[in-house]
Amino acid sequence: MAAHYTFEGYSGTSNTSKSDNPYDALIEASNNDPHQLQTRYQTHRTTRNGQQKAKLLAPDFPGVTVDEILKNLEDPAQPDYEDWRNCLVLWARPPTAIRSLILKIQERLLKAAPNLWLMPPSNLHMTALEITHSQTPSSIPPLLSQLQPFLPALASYTLTHRARLVKPALSFDAQALALSFLPAAGEPGRISPENENDAYSYHHLRRDLFARLREAGVEVGSRYVVPSAHLTVGRFVREGGFEVGELVAAVEEINGWLEREVWGAEGGEWVVGEERGLDVRSGTLWYGGGRREVIGEGF
Repeated sequence: MAAHYTFEGYSGTSNTSKSDNPYDALIEASNNDPHQLQTRYQTHRTTRNGQQKAKLLAPDFPGVTVDEILKNLEDPAQPDYEDWRNCLVLWARPPTAIRSLILKIQERLLKAAPNLWLMPPSNLHMTALEITHSQTPSSIPPLLSQLQPFLPALASYTLTHRARLVKPALSFDAQALALSFLPAAGEPGRISPENENDAYSYHHLRRDLFARLREAGVEVGSRYVVPSAHLTVGRFVREGGFEVGELVAAVEEINGWLEREVWGAEGGEWVVGEERGLDVRSGTLWYGGGRREVIGEGF
């Protein structure tokens, strides 16, 4: 298996799978059981947040990592600045309820970090699969041409393969903040006849998308395969202007509020593909832009 498909250690999963599909390892390690799979995702999220909190609050923490490309793009004095990183991806777009939830979270984050860059609502996305990234513009059209016959079916795959995400919580590091979800495991909500008991998870969806692309003859060049379902909600584009400790405290307060008031409520549940199917996107899309190639049918 290629080195860039190696698992991070946060979920407690070692890759012993013989499958050439990197998403099979976690499914096999979880015995294809929704509860075990959710636990692996939760372990990854909790462990990573704990490590990042210790790093950010350490006495020798050098400060947040400014996204220099985004900083330059946002600089009015550099109107001609361009992001050089061209990508090809499959995005899951959050439905109205999740976008509304994120707006509330962003408002709370701004109180602790007023100069935080916030992902615009129309740009919010979760990368279901990254096909390739950081390429020159000329690298993308040949891939698109190869994939063209398969794109409509890929984009609408969620119409018949419905995966629920639940229990949103903020994740963070020195570069950005994201809202992450866990694959559902029988929680009350909109369990569909197509996916009784949540046997088909977001991780299964990612596995299937990877398999379909391989069948199309495309080598998938994702940067990572980790048990995480997240949308970036904010990035750091300036140093200073806030206290890191206050921001960490705000994140923990928001996560407490989410667990108390949002978990188990309809506003915290996301069935991937509702309202819109998958968004096949190309170009300079790191911050939610780029060019739409195909949008799948929603339900």
